[in-house]
Amino acid sequence: MNENPKVSIITITYNAEKVLERTIFSILNQTYKNIEYIIIDGASNDGTLIIVEKYKNDIDIIISEPDNGLYDAMNKGLKAANGEYVWFMNAGDEIFDENTTEEIFKNLDADIYYGNALFVNNNGEHEGLRDIITPHLLPENLSWKDFRFGMVVCHQAFIARKSIVPLYDLNHPFSADIDWEINCLKKAKQIENTHLVICKYLTGGFSKKNLIKSLKDRYVILKKHFGTFSVFVDHGYIFIRSVKFSIKSLIQK
Repeated sequence: MNENPKVSIITITYNAEKVLERTIFSILNQTYKNIEYIIIDGASNDGTLIIVEKYKNDIDIIISEPDNGLYDAMNKGLKAANGEYVWFMNAGDEIFDENTTEEIFKNLDADIYYGNALFVNNNGEHEGLRDIITPHLLPENLSWKDFRFGMVVCHQAFIARKSIVPLYDLNHPFSADIDWEINCLKKAKQIENTHLVICKYLTGGFSKKNLIKSLKDRYVILKKHFGTFSVFVDHGYIFIRSVKFSIKSLIQK
């Protein structure tokens, strides 16, 4: 049992000069010191690499080269990682506070640690109660089967033992993170709910910008894991519930 396992924290970035520095600072400021920090940049042409250069002495691995999309860059990060655990904290995202990593690894030897996310805007600020926390109740005991309705745990609030993680499936260019988390959970023997807010998650990212394609990709992924009939029924339930909620909101107004 390693009481201070090395954690590889991976930041994927491309032309993110406006938000990258707060991500770097949140990682370098952690009280937990057995961290390997990796930045994978997609050959940015703004001021991103100037910021990376500023902190290069505190970054263990820097790769800047063209890639074939977000999940290809994430795979580069996984291949470069030497830690016992891997954790993605992409440009604009932040670890919740300086003690978070230390608090997580007080609970030792889980294959996966998960928690909540604080949803923030481009300025790193939350905007009202609905954005303060993951917008649904997290399962107390997370299982891959909890993903039958879609993403359950924010990707940046999900830390996995490197020995069980697969590479991201590039056949799912818009929602491979859902597939990846499900596959990790299927292999995990011990899954730990930290009961912590783990990260500040920058909304309006890749999936939201490609919402329709992301939803179609998600449907294919869920059908692969849960079967066509189950996914059809579950999504019908979601649709009906959404309609009822919309009608209720209109009546209240």
